[in-house]
Amino acid sequence: MKTKVLYVEDEPNLGKIVNDTLRMQGFDVVWETDGGLVLSHLSGFTPDICLLDIMLPNIDGYKICKHIRNRFPKMPIIFLTAKINTEDLIKGFEAGGTDYMRKPFSIEELIARIKNQIYIHSLGSNENTNKIAIDEIHIGKYKYYPHRYELHAPNKIIKLSNREGELLQIMAGKGSQIIERKHLLMKIWGDDSFFNSRNLDVYIKKLRNYFKEDPNIEIQTLRGKGYLFLVKR
Repeated sequence: MKTKVLYVEDEPNLGKIVNDTLRMQGFDVVWETDGGLVLSHLSGFTPDICLLDIMLPNIDGYKICKHIRNRFPKMPIIFLTAKINTEDLIKGFEAGGTDYMRKPFSIEELIARIKNQIYIHSLGSNENTNKIAIDEIHIGKYKYYPHRYELHAPNKIIKLSNREGELLQIMAGKGSQIIERKHLLMKIWGDDSFFNSRNLDVYIKKLRNYFKEDPNIEIQTLRGKGYLFLVKR
């Protein structure tokens, strides 16, 4: 069965090259140039992976990514963009992206990354079929509901992103064991690159902020090793 790709790129020359090459390589591609029309494709086409530019007409790639992520929580999404600032990269991951390629890029590397993202996604799917569904996780004064990505604090409900939820579930499941930084990077992003490492720092900071209402919950950083997720009883 062909891998289905939703490709969003408004630059016509680059778009044609990528679209034609992917089709020649056996991919089933839907190419869209207008950000405002992307979501309409999803009513009759469920992609295996999405390739998104950021600067698009009508709706930018960040907003499109968030819509896709809400509808398909586990779908791989690769940003293809000329934006080069670290802040843009982090914003892309926070929107739900799973990989990031800066323009110009080689088609060979793009195809390799597509295959890698599909492989990582398939591993996650296989793991999920072997797991018993967990409906509720108690963490100090908090309760976390993985299927809804909701963290219930004493006085409010915090809606987590997909990656925040994955990170929290891994850390909470380790108890007082040391969680290696590389393990988190490989488990959630599939590689331990510098950019993903920076992104992990952002998510750790967010989790610490979410749990600030309970002084008995602490995420300790162990330099050179990883983290401890401590819940004092």
